[in-house]
Amino acid sequence: MHGSPMKSICGPICALITRVNRGLFLFAAATIFAVVPMLLYEVVARYAFNAPTVWAMEASTLVFGPHFMLAGPYLLHLKGHVAVDIFSEKLKGVPRLVSEIFTQAVIAVFAAVLAVVSWPLAMNSYGMAETTFSAWNPPIWWLKFVVPFAFAMLCAQALVEAVLAVLAPRKDAGVTA
Repeated sequence: MHGSPMKSICGPICALITRVNRGLFLFAAATIFAVVPMLLYEVVARYAFNAPTVWAMEASTLVFGPHFMLAGPYLLHLKGHVAVDIFSEKLKGVPRLVSEIFTQAVIAVFAAVLAVVSWPLAMNSYGMAETTFSAWNPPIWWLKFVVPFAFAMLCAQALVEAVLAVLAPRKDAGVTA
């Protein structure tokens, strides 16, 4: 399928989605550099000065949610998610391709459903100007939008992975890369 119209149309779209997800992944990875000093400050304040903060633990928790959600789509591309491939690893050729497409389709449908279901929850949180109701009480409504966005990006990446599986030359078919 080298040089096919499908490859020339899908290739740039797939690359764009994967690049966006890579950027989100790198952003998510960088958030750890904010969490570690927050927790370090909390530990020092609590144990060295007996003056715990009202914000550090909660802030780090609020950062960890987006950290995992935004890293997930690119992790799918890297094949970094846990996979039970007892059966699929034994498959070759077309059965393996069908298995890969089926797996990515299941992921895409699952992620799409979660994106659709979580959108009204994020909108409701925005409408209520939701906060944590803690002593610190930061607004959290804006964080709720990470959930449908991350699932939409996971859906898009799963579709990309299915397309890439179809477009990739298969070594067992006598085609070389």
